[in-house]
Amino acid sequence: MRIDKYLWCIRYFKTRNMATEACKKGHVSVNEQTVKPSREVFPTDNIKLRKNQINYQITVLDIPESRIGAKLVDIYRKDTTPKEAFEHVDLLKYSKDYYRKKGSGRPTKKDRRDIDDYLDDEE
Repeated sequence: MRIDKYLWCIRYFKTRNMATEACKKGHVSVNEQTVKPSREVFPTDNIKLRKNQINYQITVLDIPESRIGAKLVDIYRKDTTPKEAFEHVDLLKYSKDYYRKKGSGRPTKKDRRDIDDYLDDEE
């Protein structure tokens, strides 16, 4: 089975076109080699996939006939993604919540107090 079709079948991508684009952009590698969307996938292949700033690691267990239900996905792949990858995304989410976007107006009273405290600590 083609790598783009496999990733679509095991529900890592919503459409086959999205899986194909990820392969073309170099976000998918099989056995440490960046692959084209037409690369064949076989059982025991190790797939590394970058999606939503998470580096997934998958081991192919079997090849499905067609797209499968979400409950059956574990029959066809083994997810070996380290937990640190998911924790990194949580940290990014929390850091983005605190900071305002550049050019979003004047500092609030709280921002101004924080700036003053920071400047006072340096002196």
